[in-house]
Amino acid sequence: MINSPRLIVALDLETFDEARKLVDDLGDSVDIFKVGSQIFTAYGPFIIRYLQSKGKKVFLDLKFHDIPNTVASAVASAVGLSVSPNKDTGFAPLFMLTVHTAGGKEMMQAAVKAVHEKAKILKVQRPLIVGVTVLTSTTKDEGTQELVLLRAQMAKEAGLDGVVASVEETAAIRKELGKDFLIVTPGIRPADASLNDQKRVATPKAAILQGSNFLVVGRPIIQDSSPRAAAQKILEEIKKG
Repeated sequence: MINSPRLIVALDLETFDEARKLVDDLGDSVDIFKVGSQIFTAYGPFIIRYLQSKGKKVFLDLKFHDIPNTVASAVASAVGLSVSPNKDTGFAPLFMLTVHTAGGKEMMQAAVKAVHEKAKILKVQRPLIVGVTVLTSTTKDEGTQELVLLRAQMAKEAGLDGVVASVEETAAIRKELGKDFLIVTPGIRPADASLNDQKRVATPKAAILQGSNFLVVGRPIIQDSSPRAAAQKILEEIKKG
């Protein structure tokens, strides 16, 4: 169980130079970074290796969604990123990855089995596996919470460590699935920040009060004139929560 809520900064950037500058600017104030499809498509495992060499934890958010065998092979390959290429003592193994719950229970079970088996073979700490429920860019309707809860329950039954869900569903997930089920919450925006293309959003404090374990923040930090100050502000809000 995660003892206290933590901040994840999304590296939703176009270039490695931008990513490197952001990581340097944030320094030791942030230790977990999300690598999503944009920067992974451009740089692949290189960006992950770079973060690991800096002692940073990587949340690999590629939302694996395919037939069970394909997803199992993909996540097994991801576990291989936990092996240090040069036995660097400051190297951090892959921290967490995502699959999409829409892929179904069988697919998620295959992913869990593959991650455990590969980590055992490589003798590395396995990454946490969380399932994406409904994207926070999706407008909420009458069936959204029911669908999120259904997919979260399926994820837990499949053996996942938790789910990715908006703050609007967090309290219900926490109530139904217990204190040890991890909840990663994107769409986090300080009170004075723009919503951009997000629909179901919340402040850091509100997300913590609802039961989130990890808060994913991108644009409010990376687009700020002082990313470190923006991150510190969010960290202070997390403490208040």
